Amino acid sequence: MFKAVLLATAIVLAPYSLANGDYLFKISGSNTLGAHLAPLCAAEYLKTKGFKQVNINNTPVENEKVVMGYNPAGQQQGIFIAAHGSSTGFKALQTASADLAMSSRPIKAKELLDLAALGDLRAAQAEHTVAIDGLAILVNPNNPIAKLSVQQVADIFSGVISNWQELGGANLAISLYARDEQSGTWDTFKNLVLGKQHKLATSALRFESNDELSDQVANDPGAIGFTGLASVRNSKLVAISDKNTLALLPQRLTVATEDYPLSRRLYFYQPQNSLKSKDLNSKVWVQGYVDFCLAEAGQNLVEQVGFITQNIIAVQQPQYQNAPSSYMQLADKALRLSINFRFNNGSSKLDNKALKDIERVSQFLSKPEYTGRNVYLVGFSDSHKKKKHDLLIAHFRALAVQAKLIKQQIAISKSLSLGSFMPVASADSQAAKLKNSRVEIWVEKSPSGQQLTHISIPNALP
Repeated sequence: MFKAVLLATAIVLAPYSLANGDYLFKISGSNTLGAHLAPLCAAEYLKTKGFKQVNINNTPVENEKVVMGYNPAGQQQGIFIAAHGSSTGFKALQTASADLAMSSRPIKAKELLDLAALGDLRAAQAEHTVAIDGLAILVNPNNPIAKLSVQQVADIFSGVISNWQELGGANLAISLYARDEQSGTWDTFKNLVLGKQHKLATSALRFESNDELSDQVANDPGAIGFTGLASVRNSKLVAISDKNTLALLPQRLTVATEDYPLSRRLYFYQPQNSLKSKDLNSKVWVQGYVDFCLAEAGQNLVEQVGFITQNIIAVQQPQYQNAPSSYMQLADKALRLSINFRFNNGSSKLDNKALKDIERVSQFLSKPEYTGRNVYLVGFSDSHKKKKHDLLIAHFRALAVQAKLIKQQIAISKSLSLGSFMPVASADSQAAKLKNSRVEIWVEKSPSGQQLTHISIPNALP
């Protein structure tokens, strides 16, 4: 399902060459973004600016590319992309050797401090969620194991579990494949899976490239590894649960809403101040590129590459067992939109992605087939000692979303507060608490009984 599919639009991998040309701007950081998505978006963006003969070109350095073509004046210009890992992107911003950083994890506090001269990189105008990814846990296609818990994955990669027989599989030694230390994918895995209790086994083989890692897993009967969704290739996906939550495969709905336990955001970090005197023109190009990537056309490319687009769809969600009757009734009469609104840590203020999603919801609901239909919100909270407290927090979170939507001329027919029902992550970490505190949005089905175009997705394994 998640195989990279590049556009058939005369984008050709060619030897590196930029004779008499100039870089419009430079991008550095995550291999997850830089391997396919960032170059493809750059090529399509240049075409929207009137560039001709646009190619994605390899350089002599592995994981570095130049996307170049001829501008309307006939000059050859390009965008340079270096994809050596998320941390390298922030370092490149600090040394003024890049104008935009790619990252497959949020910026760290120390990086934020080191880059303070560039402005607040956590501000809405600087931190952009360009795609949603699910950390894919991969095994060999012939491995019978279909689902694992986050805790089991941690035990496997730390060496506590070393044979598939211990998990009900074949009597076969487990071989470990992991991303390298510079990788944001590794950083995400370390935080979401290993935590502070586990360390990666020294026997693990390390890779700079997601694609190479996946190919090795597909060829090794005892293998297990992790990559971004765009690099599943010929390996087999495993469904993941988090303690008492459902085991979910990384599907369109579960990843887009970030309900999948190992979902993550992929970021662009765009400096608001420049360390270089000649960067005014570069800044304009960077802004145009970021805007293109976040808009509908760019998000279509996100989907084609193999990540999860932020373009919204309406989904017929299967009903959950033991759900409150109000939620069951909602699932009968409405379609769930493929986003969840989430909030800043310890706050009822929407996070940067949610602020952009407000705009996306407004555009989606303005489509003729949805105009005039009832819209519903469902608020959830993390678990506290008192159920009333949970319900109240969830209620206020739904109200915060409702206030933003009203400013977009979107009326909310009803808001439900379900408190801490149906957690999507265990409450052992701050990140998990942020995932559980969320607001869903639903839109009424066609009252005439006519079927709307939507996708029905089996999003859980029992």
